[in-house]
Amino acid sequence: MLDLRTALVTGPVVLDGGLGTTLEAAGHDVTGELWSARVLAETPAAVRSAHARYAAAGAEVLTTGSYQIGFDNLAVAGFDAAQTRRLLHLSVRVAREGAAEAGRDAWVAASVGPYGATRADGSEYTGDDGLSVAELERWHRRRLEAIVDAEPDVLAIETIASPAEAEAVMRAIDGIGIPSWIALSAASRAFDAASLRETLAASARIAGVIAVGVNCCPPEAVASALADPVAVPFVVYPNSGETWDAAARTWSGEPGLPLIGRDGWLAAGARLIGGCCRTTPDDTAALAARLHARR
Repeated sequence: MLDLRTALVTGPVVLDGGLGTTLEAAGHDVTGELWSARVLAETPAAVRSAHARYAAAGAEVLTTGSYQIGFDNLAVAGFDAAQTRRLLHLSVRVAREGAAEAGRDAWVAASVGPYGATRADGSEYTGDDGLSVAELERWHRRRLEAIVDAEPDVLAIETIASPAEAEAVMRAIDGIGIPSWIALSAASRAFDAASLRETLAASARIAGVIAVGVNCCPPEAVASALADPVAVPFVVYPNSGETWDAAARTWSGEPGLPLIGRDGWLAAGARLIGGCCRTTPDDTAALAARLHARR
C-alpha cells in the first residue's frame, strides 16, 4: 500500500464508522466508563470482528479501540501501567487482524482521544478539563509514546475539545515519528466558528500532520468548519445526528443521514471521510460506493 499521506494526494480515502456502535449492536455492553476499551480487554476477538466488518464494507482506514485508554482511568479500573501499554498495543494488533480477516488492505489509525474522554463525563463536548496546556501536553505525550511503540500507520488524534488541548497535542506530537491527523470536537462549546477554523489552520502547519478536521459532531456542523482552506487535506467523520447524554449514558434523538454532505465536504478539500458515533458498516458501505464511483 501507499503511505496514507501519498494516498490522500490521489483521491479520497474511506474511514470506518462507530466501533462502539458496532460492538453494541453485536450484544456487547459499552455503557460503562471504559466503553469499547472494556470489550477490547475482555473479548478482543469481538473487536477484531467489528474491524473486519468495516473493512469488508469498504473502509480503507481502521481506527483502533484505544480512544478512551489512558493510564490514569485504567489504573482506577484495576490496570497497572504495563497492562495499559499492552492494551494499547492490542488495539493496534486486532485492527490489523480485522483487515486480514476481511481479506482487505487497510491503514491502521491509532485512536488518541481527548483527556475528557477518560473522565467519561461528556467533557469532550465542553472542553472543561481544568488542566493547563503544559499538563495536557504531559498527559498526552505519555500515551502517545506508548501507542507509537505499537507501530500504527497513523495517529488519529480526535475529538479534541478546546483550543488549549489542541495546542497541547500540537506540542506533544513534536518528533513523535508517526504521521497524525488532528480532528477537533466541533460540538464542543469551547470552540466558536472562528476559533475552530483558527485551530484547524494552526494544526495543519505542524510537521507530521497529514490532515485536520472535525469529528464526533452533528453532520450539519461540518460545512462551516471547512469554510477556510488549510495547508493539508481535511478529515471529516461526524456522528449520526443523535446526541450523547453523559449523565444518563444514553443517546437521544433520531439518526439522520450522517454522510449526506459528503460531496460538499469533498469540494471543500476533505480527503479522509467516514463516520463517528452511531454510524454503522452500512453507512461505510454506502460511502465507499459513492467515493469509489468518483475515482
